[in-house]
Amino acid sequence: MPGGVLVILDVNVKSQELERVAQALEKLPQVSDLYEVTGEYDLVAVIETDSIMSFRNLLKDKVLSIKGISGTNTLVIIHTHKRTGKTVAE
Repeated sequence: MPGGVLVILDVNVKSQELERVAQALEKLPQVSDLYEVTGEYDLVAVIETDSIMSFRNLLKDKVLSIKGISGTNTLVIIHTHKRTGKTVAE
């Protein structure tokens, strides 16, 4: 995604709200992939935005307003070495 921002967002969810939170995240067009996972987090979303500011606005205005989310952890992708099974050229 040249010129854009790719983010992995780990999401903690109150257990009774998992399905509802997943459905709300699915509706966001910036969420390109959404996984229910085991481990420290409940959901992992891959988010694509135009800029870090657009991600910030999405996080504070949309994601964190979803009832049932108890916390998030953001990982901003700074370089891609390999994607969809193929090495990414510089």
